Amino acid sequence: MAIEVFSRHESKFLLNKDTYEKIQDRLLDYMEPDKNNLSNGFYTISNIYLDTRDHHLIRTSLSKPKYKEKLRIRAYGVPQNDEKVYLEIKKKVCGLVNKRRTTLKLDEAYDFVSSGIKPVYREYMNRQVINEIAYMLTIYDLEPKLYLAYDRKGLFARENKDLRVTLDTNIRTRRYDLRLENGDHGEPLLTKDQWLMEIKAENSIPLWLSKLLSEYKFYKTSFSKYGLEHQKMILKNQKLKGERKPYSKQYSIQHQLMPQYL
Repeated sequence: MAIEVFSRHESKFLLNKDTYEKIQDRLLDYMEPDKNNLSNGFYTISNIYLDTRDHHLIRTSLSKPKYKEKLRIRAYGVPQNDEKVYLEIKKKVCGLVNKRRTTLKLDEAYDFVSSGIKPVYREYMNRQVINEIAYMLTIYDLEPKLYLAYDRKGLFARENKDLRVTLDTNIRTRRYDLRLENGDHGEPLLTKDQWLMEIKAENSIPLWLSKLLSEYKFYKTSFSKYGLEHQKMILKNQKLKGERKPYSKQYSIQHQLMPQYL
């Protein structure tokens, strides 16, 4: 059974293709592939992010508060309506990421988030998380806002299964056709050869990994897939309207993709 409630610290790094190829070989000296990677080089994660009509959740997230939260439906690959997916709350409190999710069938997840009515309990559901999501749905008037998918290579440390490294590529998004079962197509979020590496750990990272990051001169970046897409959407809308004022100097796309992170 998949872990449905956990907390961890996350560090993010943007890489180019050459750096990705070098680092993945070094990581395999200490880590092993996720079970989803055993039969294939990558596996696809697809998400539907929910937000208010005026994008309250992502706007709040980009303002860097001490507390922020998101709600999404997550699947591995392209699910059918009767297949199981995750309905997931992702919270961040003072830098600590807390993820709480429940398994639902896809049509159950759609019905739940659209009506706010809790599904009839089944043995594969997490009752506590369902209650938390139901409460969140009373606070916010949420609707599907963004489809976001990517191809992932996941690694676990051999000596500590709580340490995980993920490498994501081919991140694509769309703001139309917001159904997971309708395929994993979309517009690219980053350039073709860019990778997002995330280090996920409950506590501090081991010395070997700290030395590896130092050797390659990696610098952490504040990066949100949903956040970057939202910024791109704002800039596109401003351009269409003929506006010249940038969305935010601090959180501009140029800031997110500064050369030292590549």
